[in-house]
Amino acid sequence: MDEKNISIRRAKRGDLRQIVSIETSSFKDPWDESAFVDALFYSSSTFFVAEAEEKIAGFVTAGVEDTSEAVYGHIMNIAVLPQFRKLGLGGRLLQRIEYECLVIGAAGVQLEVRVSNQEARRFYQKMGYSQVFLVGNYYSDGEDAILMMKWFE
Repeated sequence: MDEKNISIRRAKRGDLRQIVSIETSSFKDPWDESAFVDALFYSSSTFFVAEAEEKIAGFVTAGVEDTSEAVYGHIMNIAVLPQFRKLGLGGRLLQRIEYECLVIGAAGVQLEVRVSNQEARRFYQKMGYSQVFLVGNYYSDGEDAILMMKWFE
């Protein structure tokens, strides 16, 4: 896949069918379409898709939270179609959402990842994220999550 043939743009309503398909192929507890409709409604400025080979190959969505002490981005969901993994697409999506959060005024970005998802944890560490703490019983099946954070300097 040639990097020139990848474009990242804001998600739109017509993308949801493909986004849900990517989600379903990526996670054992996928979001349903209504969750993506809500994300698009409430966080349209921080919801992006990556297009490759004339189809949506991945997506990322985040919210921006203000704790009154700091503003930070919260990556709610990121996924790439299996055939496009390990080609840099996930990193490009992550960089795009980080940039958007920085422009909005966030001091950093956080996300949660399954304790068992070693591959994702290594990817996030490579991208500059650090483990902050463990969140018990975070997922619907009772698995714990690791909250990871990347602070902007």
